[in-house]
Amino acid sequence: MEEVVLEDKRVFLFLNNLGDTPFDQFWIMISGTWIWIPLYIIFLYLLYKNYKLRTLLYILLFIAIGVTISDQVSGIFKYGVARLRPCHDPSLQDHMRIVKCGGQFGFYSAHASNTFFLASYLCLLLKDKLKWFPYFLFFWASVVSYSRIYLGVHFPIDILVGATVGTLLGFVFSLLAQKVIRKQASEVGFKS
Repeated sequence: MEEVVLEDKRVFLFLNNLGDTPFDQFWIMISGTWIWIPLYIIFLYLLYKNYKLRTLLYILLFIAIGVTISDQVSGIFKYGVARLRPCHDPSLQDHMRIVKCGGQFGFYSAHASNTFFLASYLCLLLKDKLKWFPYFLFFWASVVSYSRIYLGVHFPIDILVGATVGTLLGFVFSLLAQKVIRKQASEVGFKS
């Protein structure tokens, strides 16, 4: 396990040191929440165009529950595992770029978990209707996740575990949503 942690630190330092001061504000923005509101509105519009209103409400409910679970489980792990964020790790502070620093613990990334949850959930609900959409979603989730390494707040393993957990949760919640969609379609006699 010690070798894995050392390799994780090496990869982190490589990726973190790719950054340069002129790009810091861009990556802070990418890592933010408010910048993505227009994108979330586009997601909502795409769902609205492809599903009936009643079905859409269930889809949105599953998104709200799924993101909440994704976010809260990462918080439980942060304090359960208690792995210091890179920006709080004394062995790294002289070798890394610290652009921003969050709370003390960082395993695993809620940003990665939440964005990959949305990516996998929406991908499975809209992939048949928009062939290009899955590629865009996972690219977006990857860029947001990388921003956390760039800023110095997460190790690569934090990102990989967050992305894995988020993807699995997105898959499970999309299956639940599809089950509700099929049930509604059979009850009402129409297809969503």
